Amino acid sequence: MALIIIAAFILDCAFGDPKNPVHPIRLIGKCISSGVAIYQKINIKRPAAQFVAGIILTVLIVGLSFIVTRLILFGCYHFNYWLGFAVETAICYFLIAAKALKDESMKVCRSLEAGDIDGARENLSFIVGRETRNLDASGIVKSTVETVSENLSDGVIGPLIFIAIGGAPLGMAYKAVNTLDSMIGYRNDEFEYYGKFAARLDDVVNIIPARVTALLMIFGCLFIRADARGAGRIYIRDRYNHKSPNAAHPEAVCAGAFGLRLGGDNYYHGVLVHKPTIGDDIIDPAPMHIIAANRLMYAATIIAVILLSVISLIPVFARGCGYV
Repeated sequence: MALIIIAAFILDCAFGDPKNPVHPIRLIGKCISSGVAIYQKINIKRPAAQFVAGIILTVLIVGLSFIVTRLILFGCYHFNYWLGFAVETAICYFLIAAKALKDESMKVCRSLEAGDIDGARENLSFIVGRETRNLDASGIVKSTVETVSENLSDGVIGPLIFIAIGGAPLGMAYKAVNTLDSMIGYRNDEFEYYGKFAARLDDVVNIIPARVTALLMIFGCLFIRADARGAGRIYIRDRYNHKSPNAAHPEAVCAGAFGLRLGGDNYYHGVLVHKPTIGDDIIDPAPMHIIAANRLMYAATIIAVILLSVISLIPVFARGCGYV
């Protein structure tokens, strides 16, 4: 598994997220959309029934993501080991989104550096759920730094952890949970009950990745000359300053590392959502902080790849030495 993790990360660094219709995450998204269309056609009224329908969709999507991937790899490995290795590496590559996150956030950064505030708002709108049309340059920087740090957990470190534990099948199941949450995990009239199970499941599966991500980021500060001590201090103080049990963990590290105040109130789908702040307002947000957030993201990711690769090799060495 160590070679697969390293190879998948290298592929992501080289090529980023491929834009094609057979991307496994896009296929999962299409399946979820089909499930939502059926739900809307049935027009379930009772909240309890909506909740049960959401459980059924979630179990089906996550279960099928795991089982189909497992069957594909079983067939490939049974036919030829190296074919199985190549296919599993490719699937794992699809699950890692470090370069995509960097590329999209840097579009925002370049627009800001060019003085194109409207372009920066538009580019930001593609990677965040909040409204961007009224954000000033400072708000755009903070929102971008927040999304880089938060998505490092469920878009990069989380998949790597689940791949290390259970290979591509478990990684696909994890991404299925993330995709369900991003598509139906909203607190609105349509998905309040239908998406509740998916949203809570996403919270559960990200408990460990979010905290591991925060620790990796604090350690990564040492390699990019960020304020590791400040990152640790703000992390301890503000890691629960969010409605999500996980989102503030990596965000707090970023805030402390760069002396920024993140979080606070924002508009989502026309509704003002009150949120606590994270970090101290020491330095004015600037485009350079987006660059720094991406450097910290890659520092943490490289550390994760090395650690997970070493950990995955321990059973191999143990068997070779006769301990297992």
